Parts: sequence; C-alpha cells; structure tokens
Amino acid sequence: MSDFSRIMVFAKRLMRERLFSTRMYIMLPILLLFIPGMAWGFSDPNIVLPGGHQPESPMEVLFYASLGVVFGATMCAVLLSYDSVSRERASGVLELRLSQPMPRAHQALAMILGSWRAILVPTWILLVLSVLIVRYRMGDWPSLGDCLVYFISTALILLWYVLFTLLASSYTRDQGTAISFGVGLWFLFTFLWALVTTMVAYASGVSIGQENDAAWVVLEGGLDLLSPNGVYHHLLETRLSQIDRGIAVWQTWAMALAWTLVPSWLFIRRMEKILP
Repeated sequence: MSDFSRIMVFAKRLMRERLFSTRMYIMLPILLLFIPGMAWGFSDPNIVLPGGHQPESPMEVLFYASLGVVFGATMCAVLLSYDSVSRERASGVLELRLSQPMPRAHQALAMILGSWRAILVPTWILLVLSVLIVRYRMGDWPSLGDCLVYFISTALILLWYVLFTLLASSYTRDQGTAISFGVGLWFLFTFLWALVTTMVAYASGVSIGQENDAAWVVLEGGLDLLSPNGVYHHLLETRLSQIDRGIAVWQTWAMALAWTLVPSWLFIRRMEKILP
C-alpha cells in the first residue's frame, strides 16, 4: 500500500468516527437551523435588511446566508476536533499510534483530512439544500462560478478552524483546555474582531463605522485579511461586483493560502516533535 493510500485510509476511518458520533447527531439540528434556515430567511422576496436594502441576486442571498456557516458550522468544526490529540494522548492511544511505522507527518495529514471531512460532508450537503431553497424562493439559480466560490470558500474556513483546534489539542494534555482555547479563538474572530478593528480605527484617527468613508472601508477590509472570517467574506465578495473594500482578488486568495499552509505546517511540525 502506498503512503497516499495509508493516509486516505486513516483519514477515512477518523472521518467515520466523527461523522457518526453522538456529538455530530447533536450538532446536526444546529447546522440545519443556521445554514438552510438562513438561506430560507434571506431569500424571502419581502425581506428588508437594515438600510432598506433587499437582496437582488442568488449570490447576494448566499452571501448573507453565509452567516450560518460563520456562526454554526465553524463552531461545530471546533467541537468535533478539539479532543483529536488530547484525548488520545491522555488515554495512551497516541503513544501506540506514533510508534507505528507510518511517518508522523503522514499521520498528522490524516488527522487533518479526517477531522475536516467529518464537518465538510454535512455542511456541503446543507449548502446544496441552501442553493435549492434559493432557487425555489427566487426562481433563479446562482451561476456555476458563484457556487464554486461558495463551496470552496466554505471548505476553507472549516479547514482553518479544524487546524486551529488541532493545534490547541496537540499542545494540551486535557480536553478542557483544548476546547477552551478552540472556543476562545472562535469567539475572538467571530465577535471580538470588530472591537479590534474599532480600536485600530480609533488609534488611526479614522471615523468608526462610516460606510461612506473610504478610509474606514479600506481599513476594515485590510484588517479582515488577518481574520479567517474576514478572508471568508472577502472570498465571497469576489463574486459581488457591488462590494469593493479596496482588496484585490489576488490578495484575498493569497491570504487564504497563507491561512491554509501556515497552520498546517505548524501542526505537522508539532506532531513530529510531540512527546506522548
């Protein structure tokens, strides 16, 4: 069996363990509420958003409905993977696994793929349901390009949160600390990042929250590149011509690549050096 086959077999086993776990069954109603539920709400022809705005295209509806991914799916990614390393380390399973002839780097890759696919599969199924809801409610399909960006961007943000949580789990010996770090990081990027942006704007002398102020728009767009949630929104905004926050498409995809490669490399390096 080749190294690639070993990695995929190990990842598939880990995915099944998490995909059919009690934890996933508990989280499925949350995913249903946040992802298709928001698609149904934002695709209402009579909905009026703050400022009197109404979504005019299927992609615009999917953009607003992506809040369900940010609030629901990312938290589920954290809850699914927070004990991937710490639990096995505490039980002694990690010591046995690392003693196997399979290289540690390959085991780390399998853990990333297994945990990521466990949350990606149900999320993508619900995204398909969301697209069908938008088609039913608005009478129009999002374009193929819109769907590709929507699905790929969602896969990336889930991967980022899985990587953050796996890193936290690899540095702690107890599950409580691992989940605290994962949830804390999720809370920072989901709720507190706006406070960080406000503080930087205040220190820079930029008017806060003025959507018509070019300096505020550019500052907010630039700082969003330092947040996985912000990069996710930037990726989706590449399909919305009416939104321009001064960030080039190549900058958005470059930061998405950085958010993917750097945590992956850190986790692999950590697993190569970890002491069970």
